[in-house]
Amino acid sequence: MIKVAVGILFHPSSPGSAPEVLLCQRRAGSKYALKWEFPGGKVEPGEEVEDCLVRELREELGITADEVTLFHRQQAVYPDSGHYEVWYFLVENSSGTPVNRVFNRIEWVPVDDLPEYDILEGNLDVVGILPGVIRQRSDGVRR
Repeated sequence: MIKVAVGILFHPSSPGSAPEVLLCQRRAGSKYALKWEFPGGKVEPGEEVEDCLVRELREELGITADEVTLFHRQQAVYPDSGHYEVWYFLVENSSGTPVNRVFNRIEWVPVDDLPEYDILEGNLDVVGILPGVIRQRSDGVRR
């Protein structure tokens, strides 16, 4: 089974507006071309899952994740590419502004609008539970 670390990054929003999260669109010509996903990647041999997330966010977006919290773990099976154990983290605190280094596009998306995007199949469960996770957080996400 392949381990994958995924980060949910929040855009600071004004009071009363819907929280926004960062979605990344895969490049044309890549596997699952033009599908939208949360940033992250595969855990390398001997690497801790949290360390993988920090590395991937630095490589893909040029940011440093200073504080992350695991909020969901699931398995995803893609008939054409294998069995994955996916670890989803809320990025509680980060430094830097995301810069697109590897994707077709990156976009801040209101959480309630996520179902309108062509999301990678393995991320769909999180799209369904993320609004509830955000509502349950009484202290909000620190930036």
